[in-house]
Amino acid sequence: MKRNIILTFVLFFSILTIAQTKYVGGDISMLPSYEAANVAYKDAEGKKITNLIEFFRDKAGYNIARVRLFVNPDKTDVGVVQDLQYAVALSKRIKDAGLALMFDFHYSDTWADPSNQWTPAAWTSIPQTALPDTVYQYTKRVLETLVAEGAAPDFIQTGNEISYGMLWGPKGTKTYYCHYDKDANWARFVQLLQSAGKACREICPDAKIIIHTERTNNWGGTQKIYNRLASVDYDVIGLSYYPEWHGDLSSLKSILNNIHANFSDKEIMIVETGYYNNWYPENATYKLTSTWPASPDGQKKFLDDLVAAVKDMDFMKSILYWFPEENPYQNRVYEPWYNHGLFNPNTGQVSDALFSLQTLRGLPTAVETVGIDAASRFPSPQDAPFVYTVDGRSVSNNGNLPQGIYIHNGKKYIR
Repeated sequence: MKRNIILTFVLFFSILTIAQTKYVGGDISMLPSYEAANVAYKDAEGKKITNLIEFFRDKAGYNIARVRLFVNPDKTDVGVVQDLQYAVALSKRIKDAGLALMFDFHYSDTWADPSNQWTPAAWTSIPQTALPDTVYQYTKRVLETLVAEGAAPDFIQTGNEISYGMLWGPKGTKTYYCHYDKDANWARFVQLLQSAGKACREICPDAKIIIHTERTNNWGGTQKIYNRLASVDYDVIGLSYYPEWHGDLSSLKSILNNIHANFSDKEIMIVETGYYNNWYPENATYKLTSTWPASPDGQKKFLDDLVAAVKDMDFMKSILYWFPEENPYQNRVYEPWYNHGLFNPNTGQVSDALFSLQTLRGLPTAVETVGIDAASRFPSPQDAPFVYTVDGRSVSNNGNLPQGIYIHNGKKYIR
């Protein structure tokens, strides 16, 4: 007896023409590198995805993407390849696809984060009194290039995870390190941010400026940081939230509510988040695998739970996933692997977690139509690299599937 499970495709592109108050997307700064290596991105049916930006837009409801920029990228560091030419080209593709653009200045030659905020090598000999103007001129020049190429940012991060300041000095030094409990170097840090912001307002007056920190497990520290930045012109408090370093969702909700109560004139965006699909770091501050296993299912549950936790917070304007395009299937583009990507590392097929964020925008999850016919011999992985469960979920046919009923090409199979 034939049964049909009818599930609906959602056409997102027409919806994107309507003004949005919530943004979902990801930092896709490595995408051109993967494309240059001809990495195989596949949809749930195993078919090649020819344009991943459009797939993100049309199937996952993405309406924003982030691109990072290094001053003179130290390309010996994994993932540090985004020079101006690279970043502008990717930014233009994002804008041409109709997505909002978040542009992320690292103000460094390598990763800028809480432990690394090194001054670009070309700037280390510049007198400290002249450094704010260097930041201003550099920011202005980059933004002018973006505007000229039709890729004006909608959001601009003037620094990446700058909880402890930026431009500390030559690589390996912390001469100008800032701590929220100490006054040292804060006047300098504020001046640098004011200079960066001045360039943003002049060249991209419609863009919103983001100050991005990551003390998401520390309300006291976060409050002190933004209190010290009261004289800086900006619009958005941007946060990183990684549960292994920042705690569970009750902790996140608490700090979001505290930020809103104390800085109600600012929007709040989670500009980085992610979760592991097959490995959890042994040195993690918080062990949360009992809530979210380090697996594709655990990854999806994390994103579903995250969206549910913040969906009704009107002041929460976005969730951006960090590195959704990571895909180690048959390639070595990014090693050591980060294991946060939203593609199955064993097949290159899209993971169910990719479709979770769009519910923040009030969009239903994109799903497919599957029919069921009579049972027959279970297909081999070579013939069917994936199959569906009876409730319509795509699963990898890896030879270790549990016993049950599965669907492939409209037919029911018993394993």
